Amino acid sequence: MARGRSSRRTSEYGEFWPGYVDVLSTLLLVFTFLLSIFMLAQYFVSQESSGKDNALRQLNRQIAELTNLLSLERGNSQSTQDDLAALRATLAELTGKNQRLTGKITAGTTKTSAANSRIKALAASLDKQTEVSSLALAKVDLLNQQLLALRRQIGALNAALEASEKRDQSSQTRIKDLGVRLNAALARQVRELKRYRSDFFGRLRQLLKGRKDIRVVGDRFVFQSEVLFPSGSASMSVNGLAAMDELAKAIMELAKAIPSELNWALQVDGHTDNRPINSPEFPSNWELSTTRAISVVRYLVSRGVPPNRLVAAGYGQYQPLDLGNTDDALRRNRRIELKLTNR
Repeated sequence: MARGRSSRRTSEYGEFWPGYVDVLSTLLLVFTFLLSIFMLAQYFVSQESSGKDNALRQLNRQIAELTNLLSLERGNSQSTQDDLAALRATLAELTGKNQRLTGKITAGTTKTSAANSRIKALAASLDKQTEVSSLALAKVDLLNQQLLALRRQIGALNAALEASEKRDQSSQTRIKDLGVRLNAALARQVRELKRYRSDFFGRLRQLLKGRKDIRVVGDRFVFQSEVLFPSGSASMSVNGLAAMDELAKAIMELAKAIPSELNWALQVDGHTDNRPINSPEFPSNWELSTTRAISVVRYLVSRGVPPNRLVAAGYGQYQPLDLGNTDDALRRNRRIELKLTNR
């Protein structure tokens, strides 16, 4: 029957129609199938796309929330940084204070140690002082006893002193009388010595009269150095020895006339001018003036004058008679002086 149809179709439509229909049917079926698959795929794609949109919206919401959270976190982080900086500054300040406090504590510890040592030393000293105080109290008791005994002795001495003062009143009267008599005797001796000095100088004037280079100045008999010594020397010249012979005679006569109870002495003083001398024998004017005075004394002793009645002294240039610098002034200052004094 198929063949009959096919034969008729072939005969009606030609030879190619059945193949075309079959191909078209097949294409239509394929198209329908593909369309079904497309629709089905489109459905799944639309479903998947809808799910993706929902997921995307959800993600966007999450991103927005995360953005807000990030902003908050950034604000919190900045605040945290500020707090951290403030905390670091506070920590640095506290560290400095801690170091200063540590230094003060160390110094305080040192001072405390020193104070403890001082306290120990004071405690030891206090113990010693306490011991010393105990000994001192014992000594005070002993001293009080001794003081009481001394007061008794003082009382006895006062009584004896009163009795002695009464006896001394008469002694004081006698002492005053003796003092008056002694002063009178001394004044008498001075007057006698002045009289003997006057006699002595008068005798020297008679022996050495006519000598202008020998004179009396006040209570002294003055020889110019040129009369007795060469310039710069302490060895007497021939004229000087002759003058000393006359002086020795006058002194011997004086010694016989003066009473033995009148203690007298003839002082020989050497003087120079202010021109310095510097020689091996005389380093200064001190030595020259002193040596000249000693030469006079030694010569007088050799002529019989008692040595205990002679005194030698040298004054150099320090007691001038004339303050000028002329030759005459310098000559007057170079001298040997004799003075009769009591001893």
